[in-house]
Amino acid sequence: MSAIDRIIASSKSAFYVLDIGVLKERIRFLRSHLPKNVCLCYAAKANPFLLRELSDDLEKFELCSPGEAEISRALGVDSKKTVISGVYKTPEFVEKIVADDAFEGVFTVESMTQYRLLCDLACRYDKKMRILLRLTNSSQFGINEEDIEEIIKDLKNQPTVACLGIQFFSGTQKTSIKKVRREIEALDRFLLRLKEELGFVTEELEYGPGFPVSYFSDNDFDEENYLSEFSEVLNAMASRPRIILELGRSIAASCGKYYAHVVDIKCNKGVPYAIVDGGMHHMVYFGQQMAMRHPKLSVVGKPVGEEGKEWMICGSLCSMNDIIAKQISLPNIAIGDLICFENTGAYCMMEGISLFLSRDLPPIYLLLENGEAVCIREPFETSVLNTPNYK
Repeated sequence: MSAIDRIIASSKSAFYVLDIGVLKERIRFLRSHLPKNVCLCYAAKANPFLLRELSDDLEKFELCSPGEAEISRALGVDSKKTVISGVYKTPEFVEKIVADDAFEGVFTVESMTQYRLLCDLACRYDKKMRILLRLTNSSQFGINEEDIEEIIKDLKNQPTVACLGIQFFSGTQKTSIKKVRREIEALDRFLLRLKEELGFVTEELEYGPGFPVSYFSDNDFDEENYLSEFSEVLNAMASRPRIILELGRSIAASCGKYYAHVVDIKCNKGVPYAIVDGGMHHMVYFGQQMAMRHPKLSVVGKPVGEEGKEWMICGSLCSMNDIIAKQISLPNIAIGDLICFENTGAYCMMEGISLFLSRDLPPIYLLLENGEAVCIREPFETSVLNTPNYK
């Protein structure tokens, strides 16, 4: 019996499986389809449970909260590889890191307030701090071009602060290579202008391209062609910075599967419903649009393509929003059947409303490359987090 079969046989509730072999193969695929000099940065927010497994395979890790920074430290990720990011960094958090002699990572600057704070702390602790200036994508993130220019002019007055370059987050699930090309060309022009007008050479461009992931059965996406065209655009940049691609979803999604048991079946007003022991508190599919699109799934032990009737798959929350799939054709399912949802390695377990109704968090298993399975999180009772702490 395989490791995954043993997990299935022993499981009494929903659970996640993260396949490390698939994860490593995904990284190899990306590297083989991108320019050789491109570095990869993993956004920990996509799935922090993968940090240790990725720590030796990637050049950078982006941490967007004190909690993620603590997870990274606890798992032994080299601080030289870390980028401390986030639209809000508390002064206490920033000072704790600056004061840490072992920290050798990079900070992003998302406001003039953050810049002044970092300058003051670097001076106070007499420590050389490296920064990336985050250019806004017309959202609450980052700063304007004029602010970046002002900071670059001020750097001559800040001997303890060194600016490596620019960070820019494009968005997510971007399927149009034309839009990406226009964006990169605009970035290239900006970097050239910084050099020509201010003498600032951008050593690094950390760019979040928002590579798309096919979550739904109706997705039709030629990823190899997309990456080929994307690589051509990068190679055409005249400013020639070191490119660091910040990815989360694209790296982690394919390695994850979420399993939920059918715990009840009913037919309301002629509509068949399958209730599972999970739901939207465990799993969020990007762009699900109230389950109007069908996630890629299968019923364990039943042939793919064997169709019975159209089902509504709903979770176990007392919410009309807890619909995982609408009118999806499935085999003749029964109570006790196990449904496997694919591509759940990124965000799905992190973005769910996990504290709603105080239901337990499911266990998480790593399926190692040698075929063994390791439980890296036991089922967790969230009721302890939702109980008022007073007498």
